[in-house]
Amino acid sequence: MSWTIIMAIVVVILTIVALLKRYETRLVLIASGMVMALLSGSFMTAVDAFATNMTRGSMIVAICSAMGFAGVISVTRCDVHLVGLLVKPLGKIGFWLLPACMLVASCVAVAIPSAAGCAAALGPTMIPLMVRAGFHPAIAGAAIIGSISPSTLSPGSSHNVFIAKLADMEVMDLIVQYAPNILTLCALNIILVTAMIFVFKDYKKPKPGEEIMMSVEADARGQLPDHPNVLLAIAPILPVVLLVLGATVMPQIKMSVAAAMVIGAIYAVLVTRTNPETVCREFFNGMGKGYGSILGIIIAAGVFAGGLKAAGVIDALIEYLTHSNELARYAANFGPFIMGVLTGSGDAAGHAFNQSVTPYAEEFGLSISSLGMVASLSGALGRMCSPLAGATIVVAGMTRLSPMDIVKRMAPPMLINLCLLTFIFGL
Repeated sequence: MSWTIIMAIVVVILTIVALLKRYETRLVLIASGMVMALLSGSFMTAVDAFATNMTRGSMIVAICSAMGFAGVISVTRCDVHLVGLLVKPLGKIGFWLLPACMLVASCVAVAIPSAAGCAAALGPTMIPLMVRAGFHPAIAGAAIIGSISPSTLSPGSSHNVFIAKLADMEVMDLIVQYAPNILTLCALNIILVTAMIFVFKDYKKPKPGEEIMMSVEADARGQLPDHPNVLLAIAPILPVVLLVLGATVMPQIKMSVAAAMVIGAIYAVLVTRTNPETVCREFFNGMGKGYGSILGIIIAAGVFAGGLKAAGVIDALIEYLTHSNELARYAANFGPFIMGVLTGSGDAAGHAFNQSVTPYAEEFGLSISSLGMVASLSGALGRMCSPLAGATIVVAGMTRLSPMDIVKRMAPPMLINLCLLTFIFGL
């Protein structure tokens, strides 16, 4: 083992410690990558990785346009009408209310791919609804967190865009190919989180006439309209519907992610009659936020991967994995999960693996697309049972509980799904 690899191992350990201490993720990854490259005598490898990831055209277009559309949906409050419309049919259906709420939340997660944003939109209404029906606040919060994995079906997901680029595929072709696998994982999430009710004895049917009241701390976005508008509720899902139809049964309307997002934004302006100047400003603010927060993670992960490559770690790892593809499966399955749990960020974990290892998947007998999807979902599962994740902290604040109260109900289902992940994706 060369001294550069030993040095890289030390830097990686220090990186994990820094992330655990909640230092800025992008700064930690960039600094670590540059230190490894500098000590390896190849500083420009990390710098070039920074520049390369800054200018990935297709990724910038898809991710930034999706985040711009998310900004429009937020300022026009179309997302709260979608939540209100889906929640409205839910009443006092007893035990079945929790999986029903999870199913509704899963649908919303496709339109609102931000985990913390989805939790903030759903929690103020769904958590009190479940608590009044007899569910413990902790399992009600876990139900929200456990419903976020369908965000993987979003064409604006940074993981989908990056993996599609690596595999030389269209984003929608990737989503359509793996939609059955993702939906299977989502169904397992609902079943397993619901099963935690029996493990923790979290459901007690209220006695006749008993009214359990609960309020959650939320901002104005948590207040749903009394009469949800169907036309407004359509706006958040319109781009997804257009892209799915174009990729499947109506190829004549096939369009890019950016085109679908622009059409969705125009529709939102027309049905809400919001000031176009405000919408335009929010669209471009959202694009900037998408570049800074989401692409920023990708850029930082690329620099980190560049440092590992300069130190010879990636070449040594690929050489080893070439003769042991079983280890590659285990690495994709468990590595990002552990990092997701430790850091609360599934994005950083998934992107770091997908930039370092996934491009070489075919060399050890695996497909780039399937390995990339497993790694990204592994990181997401880790984030969902991390007490440091933004969405978990948001929900814990709403329920006035410790994040660990939520996490101990999330950990068993996520660990089971983690063990099943490679089988679900046929890896």
